[in-house]
Amino acid sequence: MKNEKSDLQHLFSMPVIVAALGYFVDIYDLQLFGIVRIPSLESLGLNKQEVDSIGTSIINIQMIGLLIGGILWGTLGDKKGRLSVLFGSIITYSLANIFCGFIPQMDFVDKVEAYKWLRFLAGIGLAGELGAGITLVSEALPKHLRAKGTSLVAGVGLLGAVVATFTVKLSGDWTIAYFIGGGMGFLLLLLRVGVLESGMYKSITDKAHVSKGNFFAFFTDWNRFTKYLRCIGIGMPTWFCIGILVYLSNQFGETFGFTEKVEPGLAIMWAYVGISAGDFLSGFLSHWLASRKKAIAFMMGMSLLGVLFYLFGGMQNAFTLYATCVWLGFWTGYWAMFVTVGAEQFGTNLRATAATTVPNMVRGSVAGMTTLFGFWKPNFGVIWAAAAVGLIIYIIGFYSTLSIAETHDKDLDYLEN
Repeated sequence: MKNEKSDLQHLFSMPVIVAALGYFVDIYDLQLFGIVRIPSLESLGLNKQEVDSIGTSIINIQMIGLLIGGILWGTLGDKKGRLSVLFGSIITYSLANIFCGFIPQMDFVDKVEAYKWLRFLAGIGLAGELGAGITLVSEALPKHLRAKGTSLVAGVGLLGAVVATFTVKLSGDWTIAYFIGGGMGFLLLLLRVGVLESGMYKSITDKAHVSKGNFFAFFTDWNRFTKYLRCIGIGMPTWFCIGILVYLSNQFGETFGFTEKVEPGLAIMWAYVGISAGDFLSGFLSHWLASRKKAIAFMMGMSLLGVLFYLFGGMQNAFTLYATCVWLGFWTGYWAMFVTVGAEQFGTNLRATAATTVPNMVRGSVAGMTTLFGFWKPNFGVIWAAAAVGLIIYIIGFYSTLSIAETHDKDLDYLEN
């Protein structure tokens, strides 16, 4: 009984709680544009075709910001510490979101261009939250609790998308949702003050001979490079489901011939209800199987069944589509597990760089997926274009998962050469 209490104290310690709340705000802000994409762009005077094309380009710009921010914050996390990233990233994306709320009043600039640049800056800021938080939690918890701890962080955090949807619905104004997101970020800064730096990281801060946060180190050693690519490949199916099937669900609804309108905001909300539950499952499944790889491979396979039903199951209405989004979300809920695997693959002097850049490389890959989807859509149609992209992504995902080294119960107190 004493042991169990000790485990609970670890799982509900300050680093875990603050990382979970930080990821909650991160996901709220990350998914907010996807939720308000149509109403916000329509309010700026864009027609339906412009909403689709410009909306997709803004999603891509935000994801490119995440990719660049991942490299920036990842290297800083290993050079300056995990907490410095958590403070810097949250100030950046909170300010960007507050300014997004002022876009309708920005008569002195092109409002659409301002929107693009602000989402780019938000993407840069948002890139630091998850990786630094997961790294801090992974290093703070005993190894037998790492999977449960990071799943707890993600399970709570991913509910941010659900709250974002309700915020938009209840406020009745997309600008208010941006103000609330920015405000929550600054409140989170107050909580961060009481969190201590990772002990593993502090043990190497005075070692001048240790190379810390060298992003290019992933490319100077073949084994390290291929391991890094596999870490990225594991996560790509999650963002195929979100970035194509969920974000662009209105296009699929039209193609399927639904009589009612599909709202991407609702599709995102229901997907993230599933993802939150799935992330809780993934940690316990990994613990039960004593394997990260088996848990991820099983969940990836179940998500593939959902993709096949989504595209070829003959859905008749929006309700079925939203229900399928829950399924897709639940089985792609290995997101925290995938980020944890990325953190566990590398030594303390590169761990934050890996844990921060890997998920943001995956998010950045959405730009490539949507570009391929748009390129193939005129010839293949919406369904077959998505199927072609999905085939490529799932081949990469399964190969990466099955070929990477197992990290369950791995000791993390070591350095990369």
